[in-house]
Amino acid sequence: FFFMKFSRFFMLATVATLFSTFAGAEDYPTKTVTILVPFAAGGNTDAFARLVGERLDQRLGQRFIVENKPGAGGNIGLGELARAEPDGYTISMGTVSSNAINQTLYKDLPYDKAKGFAPISLIATLPNVLVVNPERISAKTVPELIEFLKTKPGEISYASSGTGTSIHLAGELLATKAGVTMNHVPYKGSSQAIMDVVAGHVDMMFDNIPTAAQQVKAGKVRALAITSLEKAELLPDVPTMAETIPGFEATSWHGLFAPADTPPEIVEKLSREVQAIMADPDMVAKIKGMGATPVGNTSAEFKTFIGNETTKWAEVIKAANVPLQ
Repeated sequence: FFFMKFSRFFMLATVATLFSTFAGAEDYPTKTVTILVPFAAGGNTDAFARLVGERLDQRLGQRFIVENKPGAGGNIGLGELARAEPDGYTISMGTVSSNAINQTLYKDLPYDKAKGFAPISLIATLPNVLVVNPERISAKTVPELIEFLKTKPGEISYASSGTGTSIHLAGELLATKAGVTMNHVPYKGSSQAIMDVVAGHVDMMFDNIPTAAQQVKAGKVRALAITSLEKAELLPDVPTMAETIPGFEATSWHGLFAPADTPPEIVEKLSREVQAIMADPDMVAKIKGMGATPVGNTSAEFKTFIGNETTKWAEVIKAANVPLQ
């Protein structure tokens, strides 16, 4: 009798918990939601967070505020996300660096690597562009550049926004695929790096297209190739790296994540909202104006994408013997 009574109580409690979860997801959000950005204000990740946060405000009737938590290649912000209550009221932006590359690059992470996070949706992808200082490198095409690099092994320098970023690893991917050696010069951000390429302190770099395009159009650097598989609208006359090195792709990407144990119903609700936002013509125009490609996909699709990216960059890191952080 006691066992039957306990079993009935347990079943009722389980049903009540499930009902509460579904009801919470249906009503969510009922208060302000924080979007962590694990990088400094003013960058592409920050810009995407604010664009999407503003639309989530409008669609869901609650404030979505952005908090910047930069440091350690995104690991400080993601560590805070991992410690947050998994109720949907703290979510975070993530990138190819913070959520794919760092899995291999860092020996220790401030969160459970196996557990990870709950992917919400991929917001946008952003190609890098290979630029050279025209006074230091005369090459006008990627084949010409590769031939030039082979004549000066280890003498040519390339800048990046930091070790382990997509900008850095695009250079390592070029070196591995083309069989050349270059001298990597890491900076604390791409703004200083591109200015040193313009000044001739560094020979070349891969840079995110929004910042590089300004210098290309001003004639300060020469663009040789785009790192996406398709040409970029922002620099339509620039060929792709894949035209010379088949399969070469090194794009930056930006998406939303929740803590690992966030109720799936809340994750899916946010994912549906982001998908709708990224399909809106006004948002599409804004994202494309930044040189990016809007995406907006399901949580499951985003999870598969992240797995593929993590594997891909792990192979590059190992092949290039990039020092672990």
